[in-house]
Amino acid sequence: MKKILALLLVAILALAGCSSSGGTNKSSSSNQKVKEITVWAWDPNFNIKAMDIAKKIYKSTDSNLKINVVNMAQADIVQKLNTTLSSGSTKGLPNIVLIEDYRSQSFLKAYPDKFKDVSGSFKASDFAKYKVAAGTYNGKNYGVPFDSGVTGLYVRTDYLKQAGYTVADLQNIDWNKYIEIAKKVKAATGKDMLTQDPKDLGLIRMMVQSAGAWYSKKDGSTPDLANNAALKEAFQTYKALMDANIVKPVSDWNTFVAAFNNGDVATVPTGNWITPSIKSQASQSGKWAVVPFPKLSGVSGSVNASNLGGSSWYVLNIPGKDQATDFLAKTFGSNVSFYQDIVKQIGAIGTYKPAADSEAYKASDDFFGGQKTISDFANWTNNIPQVNYGLNTYAIEDILAVSAQDYLKGKNLDQVLKDAQTQAEQIK
Repeated sequence: MKKILALLLVAILALAGCSSSGGTNKSSSSNQKVKEITVWAWDPNFNIKAMDIAKKIYKSTDSNLKINVVNMAQADIVQKLNTTLSSGSTKGLPNIVLIEDYRSQSFLKAYPDKFKDVSGSFKASDFAKYKVAAGTYNGKNYGVPFDSGVTGLYVRTDYLKQAGYTVADLQNIDWNKYIEIAKKVKAATGKDMLTQDPKDLGLIRMMVQSAGAWYSKKDGSTPDLANNAALKEAFQTYKALMDANIVKPVSDWNTFVAAFNNGDVATVPTGNWITPSIKSQASQSGKWAVVPFPKLSGVSGSVNASNLGGSSWYVLNIPGKDQATDFLAKTFGSNVSFYQDIVKQIGAIGTYKPAADSEAYKASDDFFGGQKTISDFANWTNNIPQVNYGLNTYAIEDILAVSAQDYLKGKNLDQVLKDAQTQAEQIK
């Protein structure tokens, strides 16, 4: 009997040891070193190319780590992340994924334990505040900032001249002044001032952020439409633009680009990422300039700076997460040379403030009449108001797109926004 009890005790201890060892391995498995990591991103000419440049730079730190970059449509990335993470699994997911800033809060709230806290891996104060905020949840940094969606007003200087204006006349103006100039430009040249796609509320989005507001309150979840002064002013401005007969309607990206490439509009108010598309029409070299984005006329807190788009990098809590974090930290998170390279090679402007003093950022651009456009965009980036993009930017915009058309057709604006508020509150 004593021998049997002794054997049972040994077996129990052995099982306990196995259980303890297994638990330890499980908890530390995501910290283990791997031979390769995978990155998911979209746009081979921008995001993928920037990641490839980062890979080359990181080889001097770890030449043995293989970094696989997979080009995937943004919609597919969003779907795959949601489908897999909602099942409680991380199987088949990448080590690093690019997430648009407008979507990041919804992912971080829904799956907080699936993304690695990268606080301390980069110096947050070295980046624009609004950009860091997009990737911060519950006081922790999850996103490593990438590109800036800083906006500007691209203007045709030759059209302005025909109407009796110079670039200086459009510096730091509000939308009322913009409409006044637009009417004279159209009278002198026959050209519309800007394009607008009724399905795309990017212009409204830029106007609202210029006033430090958004579609939701600071908590990121409570819709803020009915009593949102900035949104109301943006809708009024949108209607004023339409009523002034200075807008050329477009229906998609191709017709949008064609409008300014063909010389049909005098200005393009949008994010800096449009620069390559504007410069693609070589015959227009020397005929463009960029000035600060107009501010809202009736909102005292509005400034001549805003944002449209932009994304950041996120690390999944799977094996290789520490190596993935180190890779991002030593490239996107701190490397001035890297930011110079992506400006030179693809025109990508980051929000890393130390890069603004680099040679590449201070270079003049002959296409824009010798203007130091990159330096200007970098300076405007620092003025972008910080807002919480919240959980439902696109869902709310689907509602507002219909609301805007109702308003243009004559429905009372207060009622339009009140109805939109009611619908937004039903979003789950």
